[in-house]
Amino acid sequence: MSLIYSIISTITRNIENTLRNSFLFTSIFKILGFIENKWINSYFKRLYPSEKFLSFVDKSKILKEELFSPLIVLFTFTLFLLLATDPISKDLQNTIVIAFISFFIGSIIFPRFILNNQNTEDSKNRDNDNSIPLFNTKDIYSIGFCLSLIGIIFLFISIASVGGLPILKSSLRYSLKPALTMPVFLIIPGIGLIASHYLNQFKNNEISRSQARFRFLVLTSIGIITVLTLQYRTPIIAILLMMVIIAYYARILSVWEVIIATLLGVGAIIGIGYLRSLNELAISSNTNPFSTLESRANFTMHVLNLLNEISGNFGLLKGKMIASSMPGSPLGPRMLVGKLIAWRTEVTVTPTLLGQMIVDFGKIGVVVEMSLLGFILGTGYKIIKITKDSFYIVLYSLILTYSILGVETGILDIQVLFYFFIASFIYLALILKDKGIRIY
Repeated sequence: MSLIYSIISTITRNIENTLRNSFLFTSIFKILGFIENKWINSYFKRLYPSEKFLSFVDKSKILKEELFSPLIVLFTFTLFLLLATDPISKDLQNTIVIAFISFFIGSIIFPRFILNNQNTEDSKNRDNDNSIPLFNTKDIYSIGFCLSLIGIIFLFISIASVGGLPILKSSLRYSLKPALTMPVFLIIPGIGLIASHYLNQFKNNEISRSQARFRFLVLTSIGIITVLTLQYRTPIIAILLMMVIIAYYARILSVWEVIIATLLGVGAIIGIGYLRSLNELAISSNTNPFSTLESRANFTMHVLNLLNEISGNFGLLKGKMIASSMPGSPLGPRMLVGKLIAWRTEVTVTPTLLGQMIVDFGKIGVVVEMSLLGFILGTGYKIIKITKDSFYIVLYSLILTYSILGVETGILDIQVLFYFFIASFIYLALILKDKGIRIY
């Protein structure tokens, strides 16, 4: 692992240093620095509520410290179930109960048995051979910079490939090639990694809280504009959610700001979904915007009901659905769902977080995979509680974001699976190191 990391960090540092010294990037950073200075000293900024605004919410330990624990995945799934008004089968109800119990055990119980040789003093004293290692934030910044750059480059390539801006002409979105759009989404982990560097600077008092907040706002805006240009909705939500979670644990945002940002995010989901449905003539202007959420939840749960019915206790495809996420597969996992339930194979159908588990390995798969997902998130959560390190905060925020979004969409995209693989590998290395076993 150390060799791969060394090669990647060396290459990305060279690229970043070369580009940052170019006239274009020097000008961009000078302009952003000027705007940042004006922002910090702006009179209107003083009109913004202080950190102690609505301070009563800080009295709740859950809101102040545990808002984005792994259990928020179960909370989100519960809200999704409540949105679906159509009844589901008794067998599916049992499957969901099994899933919830498995996730709870994996995220809350299993992590109690790992990383117990660590404490907050170890996180400060790096002389302990078994202490959790901290990554060089300048390396992390360079990697994030290059990932973001790749995302922006492929944005322009994607626009050129369809001959226009999908945000201005919705029909172009369906002509986009996944091989070209997938790299665009690298901007999501990219801006997260850049943010981790700014968090470290804030933590070391190299920049002020106002500067950190401004840079978070700029990074979030860059990410949103990039994916919004292609008229994708889920990546926008991913960027907002990830940056909110990072800012929450880094104390860049106050609790009341996180709550309001969450409410605004829900409103944005409803609004974007409603406007897109109107644009595609799927609904009329007289339709209640909230009904789009309800109908989407009902449809997705109906799909899950059918998948549960045909898969039984031991599954149907024995791993072929998750394998279909790999590039080159004739049908992607969501298209495979459409084929299984006798729908058109040329459309994608979201199967919820449990869909792939049920289809591949049935209820047994649900127990194993939900326990594993919970354990990965629970481990990441325990690590950020121990270290308070900016990189581990970003890594946890990234996988938690896609777990929350996966409640409806499933965790099926190859780049998302790769994020979980990287997180799992790092967490496993740390667990083994805590036991005195090094694999890097």
